[in-house]
Amino acid sequence: MHETDVLGPPYTRETIELPDDYEGPVIATLVRRPPPAGADRGAVLHLHGYCDYFFQTTTAEFFTDLGYDFYALDLRKHGRSLLPHQTPNFCLDLDEYFAELDEAVDRIRNRDGHQRLVISGHSTGGLIACLWAAARLADGEPVPDAFVLNSPWLDLQGSFLLRTAGTEAINRLGQRRPYAVVPRTVSSVYGETLHADFNGEWDFDWSWKPRESYPIRAGWLRAMRKGHRTVHRGIDVGVPVLTLCSTASMSAQEWSEEAASKDTVLDVKQIAKWSHQLSRDVTVVRVEGAIHDVLCSREDVRKTAFTHIRRWLEYAMPSP
Repeated sequence: MHETDVLGPPYTRETIELPDDYEGPVIATLVRRPPPAGADRGAVLHLHGYCDYFFQTTTAEFFTDLGYDFYALDLRKHGRSLLPHQTPNFCLDLDEYFAELDEAVDRIRNRDGHQRLVISGHSTGGLIACLWAAARLADGEPVPDAFVLNSPWLDLQGSFLLRTAGTEAINRLGQRRPYAVVPRTVSSVYGETLHADFNGEWDFDWSWKPRESYPIRAGWLRAMRKGHRTVHRGIDVGVPVLTLCSTASMSAQEWSEEAASKDTVLDVKQIAKWSHQLSRDVTVVRVEGAIHDVLCSREDVRKTAFTHIRRWLEYAMPSP
């Protein structure tokens, strides 16, 4: 059943009922913004990142203005799909998310009649979507026609020692005590860069996207590192991929103007490097002045990013 979304008209949402998991009942939520009447270029399905959910209305409006029917999937235990008994944003394996992706794509293609589909994936959502598509392609099933990735999380940021010996420690802890909280230095800088209450222009729900994120749990991080290793060995999503990311990263414990023009979450060099392991046809665009969510950067920067996307889509998804 469709109902008006928290974003208000013309956004609607529907609940996707999923099989119970190790924490009990599970749902996902499919949000939709239709294109202008008569427009039929296909559909876009957006996947959010970690400690995230769909609120980026300018991204939806960009795609609908191009004639795409826009959908966004709040994955299980995230945002609209988070239930009271669940551990926020938690999973033990990234393939847990494949069920809601299958269901969302089935509704978009078979129920709503869109045979042309672009996947938009931000951060962790980009990793999940690409692993899903590669698995489905390997099974001989249809995959989306193109991927637009926004700072996909393809490696653990930090030192070489952390990404090697540290990963082995995470694997052992994640297997024995999956809900153990991994110690880390938590900064509110990124949240303050985004939210209109501080230095950004976005109004989102702090209960679904906390200012200092959610705790990182060992089982979840183990699942992410497994996904990273799969990408590093090389996968094939079978279609063209566009990756957008900033030109620079920085670590910040206090907000500054510099933090509003760099990725304060991931290492952009890793993003650029590992994107070429996703497909045989990959374009990487480094956007000057972009933050981690490139399409939530200041207006002039995101307009530049949207221009790159529009031009690239004419190559990857020419108008029918």
